[in-house]
Amino acid sequence: MPCDPCVGSSPVHPYEDLIAHLTRTSQLAPGEAARVVAEVVAYFSEPVEEFVRRRHGELKSRGLTNDEIFPRIAAELPARRVAAPELSLRQLRRLVYG
Repeated sequence: MPCDPCVGSSPVHPYEDLIAHLTRTSQLAPGEAARVVAEVVAYFSEPVEEFVRRRHGELKSRGLTNDEIFPRIAAELPARRVAAPELSLRQLRRLVYG
């Protein structure tokens, strides 16, 4: 995980509080907790297009047909957190100021 350049000179993990929580409430060591957090963040950062392609491949490999796959993916998407599109500074300003 990249460090936050705005915070001091030492690297700070962006989920340091979550890693500390996991090490207090589980048997995970700090390094293991950091790897788990990184894996979960990566999983939920997957763009919609990649998620759809990956899920289609997974379901197809289980022998499902497209007629079964696409409604299933459509039902999964609303419950899935997906990565936001990359926005330019101008787009961000327009979101705020119209």
